[in-house]
Amino acid sequence: MNQHSRGIIVAGNWKMNQTNADTSSFLRTVNEHPLIPTLQSSPVTSLIFPSFLSLMTAQNEKGSSLEIGSQNTHWEDHGAFTGEVSTTALKEIGIHWSLTGHSERRQYFGETNQSVQNRTLHLLKNGFRVILCVGETQKERESGQTKTVLENQMNECISESMIPYLNGTLVIAYEPVWAIGTGLTASPRQAEEAHQLLRKNLWDRFGIEASGRTSILYGGSVKPENFEELLECPNIDGGLVGGASLSAHSFLSLLETAARVAEKD
Repeated sequence: MNQHSRGIIVAGNWKMNQTNADTSSFLRTVNEHPLIPTLQSSPVTSLIFPSFLSLMTAQNEKGSSLEIGSQNTHWEDHGAFTGEVSTTALKEIGIHWSLTGHSERRQYFGETNQSVQNRTLHLLKNGFRVILCVGETQKERESGQTKTVLENQMNECISESMIPYLNGTLVIAYEPVWAIGTGLTASPRQAEEAHQLLRKNLWDRFGIEASGRTSILYGGSVKPENFEELLECPNIDGGLVGGASLSAHSFLSLLETAARVAEKD
């Protein structure tokens, strides 16, 4: 496929940040920007993942070019799962995107490859688009285990049952754990090598068509200053952005970069 034929996704993961008031202020600024209406007819997808308490505010106040997603979703429709949220509840307020497998969920909340697979498959079957996160720690990279770790995560998180959704519905995010919130960023070469590995895994297991249709995002200290260089890599289809997505002006700068790169293609 040609560069960015899959489009460009700019996804902001707000983590445990931003109040409802912050969310409203952010969206007012974003919605007033002249770029936003033009995104409807462009290959750029703009997306934010607020905290649960801000989901309704974000959904009600977003502009037509911005999509809203959940940071986490359970694999059952209802039940005794304290602290979780269901696809049923999310769909009721118009949410149809979710993250799964973020490294912080794995590190702090016991998420495993199997639970990531369970969440992801349930979401896909319920009509959601999913950004599934994979990535190695600094210790794993320094000991030469990056390839093994990424392949294990892909093999155990993405099952054959997901083949029908390898058409752009399931998105992969490569987030080197050592680059999240540290200010460190994988060099474009390091990022592209990892993205090539992930795409080859999809190709080897599910075929060239599935591999070619699946967007793979880079996540790890993405900033307006480094985003264009990352997007120039053939296998990087956008960014899963943390801190730089909390400021409306910074987020808009990322969208401007994505739109400019998409237009060049």
